[in-house]
Amino acid sequence: MPGTVLRHAFHVPAPPPVVLAHLSEPSNYVGLSPLVVAVRDVRREPGKMRFVAVERFRFFGFAKYDNLIEVTLRATEDGIEGEVDSPGGVRLDYRFGLTADGMGTAVEDVLTVYARLGPVLRYAVRKARQVQVARADILVGRAPTLT
Repeated sequence: MPGTVLRHAFHVPAPPPVVLAHLSEPSNYVGLSPLVVAVRDVRREPGKMRFVAVERFRFFGFAKYDNLIEVTLRATEDGIEGEVDSPGGVRLDYRFGLTADGMGTAVEDVLTVYARLGPVLRYAVRKARQVQVARADILVGRAPTLT
């Protein structure tokens, strides 16, 4: 299946264990992606969590579509990784690499987006990149409240 890799590096003014704890909790993904409006059906399993995230898309400024995506999340020693399966044949592999950086955390956000159809892949890559860049700003904005 064709895929595209997206990378975005940024700094969060909070220590790595705090950022890791925040990214390890499924409920914190609401709003961390501008598209995710709800998280439900959280299933905690040994070494990973699975949950359904509700992505809300708006078309033409008024029509909305709630896309239910299956997310797998695994905390590692130096970050978070997992997979997303979305209807329409879109799949994402993701990794948030976390490294101590002075008084905070250097985050490397790597997404690999897959889709069988070219137009679907191009749309998914465009949206994923928008979310990736916005997620960095949102996480940095949340940093003062992370504990």
